[in-house]
Amino acid sequence: MNAWLLIRRLRGPAFLIMVGITALLNQWGVLRFSRSWPLYLILAGVLGLAERAAIAAAPPALPPPLYPGAYAGSGSGSGLPAADPLADPNRRM
Repeated sequence: MNAWLLIRRLRGPAFLIMVGITALLNQWGVLRFSRSWPLYLILAGVLGLAERAAIAAAPPALPPPLYPGAYAGSGSGSGLPAADPLADPNRRM
């Protein structure tokens, strides 16, 4: 699992924990629900920044091969497909 997916999956539980903390602070009389909306914006911003950082840190994806097994067994060792000797236009029959 990559880091972006992990952060994306933790978004819902993080907001649930924030609702619980807000309810606890409301019960203690420290912070009312009507005044807690900046906490949710801050949490959304921090999670958004973490997702962008995870995307930037990920290595670029490799392009898919032309067809399955295209580069396997080419024999050249360079990772490129070998030249087809039968496709040479100067070949004599």
